[in-house]
Amino acid sequence: MTAEPYVVRLDEVGLADLARVGGKNASLGEMIRYLSGEGIAVPGGFATTAAAYRHFLETNRITDLVADQVGRLARGAPIPEVGAAVRGLVLAGDFPDDLRTAVLDAYADLAAAGRDHRSGVAVRSSATAEDLPGASFAGQQDSFLNVVGGEALLEACKRCYASLFTDRAIGYRRDQGFDHLSIALSVGVQPMVRADLACAGVAFTVDTETGFPHSAVVSAAFGLGEGIVSGAVDPDQYTVFKPALDTPDLVPVISRSLGDKAQRTVYAEDGQGVRAVPTSPGERSAWALGTDEVLTLARWAVAIEDHYGTPMDIEWAKDGPDGGLFVVQARPETVHSHRSTASIRQYRLTEAGEPLVTGQAVGDAIGAGPACVLRGPEDIPRFRPGSVLVTAVTAPDWEPVMKQAAAIVTDHGGRTSHAAIVSRELGLPAVVGTGGATRLIRPGQDLTVSCAQGGVGRVYPGLLEYESREVDMDAIPATRTAVRLNLADPDAALRWWRLPADGAGLVRTEFVVGTLIGVHPMALLHPEGLDAADRERVAEAASGYADGPEFFVDRLAQGIAVIAASRWPSPVLVRMSDFKSNEYARLLGGGPFEPREENPMIGWRGASRYHSPGYREAFALECRAITRVRTVMGLGNVEVMIPFCRTPAEADLVLSAMGESGLRRGDGGLRVHVMAEIPANVILAAEFAERFDGFSIGSNDLTQLTLGVDRDSALLADVFDERDPAVVRSIERLITDAHAAGRPVGLCGQRPGDDPAYAGLLVEAGIDSVSVAPDGFLAVKENVAAAERRRNP
Repeated sequence: MTAEPYVVRLDEVGLADLARVGGKNASLGEMIRYLSGEGIAVPGGFATTAAAYRHFLETNRITDLVADQVGRLARGAPIPEVGAAVRGLVLAGDFPDDLRTAVLDAYADLAAAGRDHRSGVAVRSSATAEDLPGASFAGQQDSFLNVVGGEALLEACKRCYASLFTDRAIGYRRDQGFDHLSIALSVGVQPMVRADLACAGVAFTVDTETGFPHSAVVSAAFGLGEGIVSGAVDPDQYTVFKPALDTPDLVPVISRSLGDKAQRTVYAEDGQGVRAVPTSPGERSAWALGTDEVLTLARWAVAIEDHYGTPMDIEWAKDGPDGGLFVVQARPETVHSHRSTASIRQYRLTEAGEPLVTGQAVGDAIGAGPACVLRGPEDIPRFRPGSVLVTAVTAPDWEPVMKQAAAIVTDHGGRTSHAAIVSRELGLPAVVGTGGATRLIRPGQDLTVSCAQGGVGRVYPGLLEYESREVDMDAIPATRTAVRLNLADPDAALRWWRLPADGAGLVRTEFVVGTLIGVHPMALLHPEGLDAADRERVAEAASGYADGPEFFVDRLAQGIAVIAASRWPSPVLVRMSDFKSNEYARLLGGGPFEPREENPMIGWRGASRYHSPGYREAFALECRAITRVRTVMGLGNVEVMIPFCRTPAEADLVLSAMGESGLRRGDGGLRVHVMAEIPANVILAAEFAERFDGFSIGSNDLTQLTLGVDRDSALLADVFDERDPAVVRSIERLITDAHAAGRPVGLCGQRPGDDPAYAGLLVEAGIDSVSVAPDGFLAVKENVAAAERRRNP
């Protein structure tokens, strides 16, 4: 029987050799052998084997001593004490002559193979229970970079052996249920990729926060990759839409964020090891990777994922001298790849209490944390993430802090208020219309906000106990009527990707403009209309872009693209901007471009802005963003929706303005819908149907304008009712006339989830789709399914 070699070349091993060379080295060998033909570059090198590790222990006569120390763990000995003892035993040992010779001969062969190792090698630990689908062991053992010279290499190998018994490695194995003595340590040795002169990073084949499978996420920073892996550096991040990667001429980078990249890891001054140095201001404001490089890494990541058959976590590096990209490690992603995709979460309070305040519940979740009471927008900088936001009323400029809240409580507003709409989209519990929360709740007071007890939301003092459970989504009933989602926040959209929705029936671009852009588009087009201070602030917001308009188009396109990707390939209806003039005025630089209106709700909003001299140029930017999402990023499931279109003549003007901006109905299958929220849309449905591909009922505005009731008025809240006969008959008439013209009709609103009878009314009228906030999806599906069964038993 041939003895197991102590050293093997990486191109001689693969995944079947995990027990010989550990997960890291087996994976490197697998990629060299099977993926190099697809253009994926992996540095060659060699690995010591598990047999070499055991030979080291045996020749130094420490095998039994290590076992004795490990045995003490079962008798209650502390991990730090045992770990230090074992590491001391290993570090005191010497390499046996045969193992020493094998390592040094392989080290010399690197130069003969054409790789100059005199500039340093990377020496990485690879345990035989590492990079497994259920337990990655990532970061548990040590690695060493820029190791120069044979003696330094042997010392680094010994330190790798010792790191099998770091405190963190011992604790991790204990938690994962692995036998300490059954695991061996292989050492991988590769020529350094000179990323210290360029950049490095990681790539995941799923969204790292949500597990969304259609994204590849690439992170990059200048210098060696240790800064990113250790968390010391905030890197640039790029999200790529995987389904469009194979289509020629598409550039599916759907989002980019610039990290501060405050430091970079480079070679140490003495020629051995590495050190961290500050980056220059120019480096911090520059992108570490070009677009072509991002796409190359994303394609490599997808090819690796396809080969391994599971989502992957990949480390890569760029060589400074020749600009080449290399994959230096690949392991299975172990967080989201094993999480169930067939469940959603529901909440239940398990401890009683007397509420401080009550109001209308938004959503069905429970949140808790210290109260952060803010009297107005000027207090927003005082907000602390994880707090319960308590305020009188919210507006679009509050949305960045609302995203960071544990829950939201307001004095005023109802279930169609800004706080309610945004909370639903973010999946946050909110209690609105409490009447006196800001007066009755003390700043810093611990609160539990419960929306899990029906339509009444309750805010309790203290941190009450509650539980949540997963609901089997396989049990969600199928419906003939499409049930879609109302979305606005790209991050929140990805959180809901598992819901079996039929697309997105409403995407609110105002949220993207307010949070990802924050600047009035006309101020970006005409900064000369601003005072000096605002002009400087606008220029700072758009820094890094060629000009202000490109900043607006790129940011808006990114936000829409992420939302569209979350529902791919189902249709996603993007409503063009529908800020009111007072809301637009609050954007940076907005004041000079907005009129003061007594009633902005029925003023200069929606379609009337798109063709008017005061906004037409800005609307062209919105159209450019949609075109970029559809034709450059590859998300052809995006459709357009025009809000508050008062007359057919206005519809013609809007469609003409869109065409002049390169966004034409019918081109590339583009469908254009109109919001039905004005009685004129119902009365002239046949005329609007000649110009649009479908209708989407905005139930809040249609009710408001049909009944003449301010939807935010607390005094008239009992009159505002979507079930009023006038509103119901309008909906029924619209559906009849639209269907006669061959046009589908949807409804955007929360009422079908809150009211089973209302869902039945819509189904009976023949509605084609209903679009609701994600937290109401389950209730709507059940209500619609029940209504369909009654209609067709």
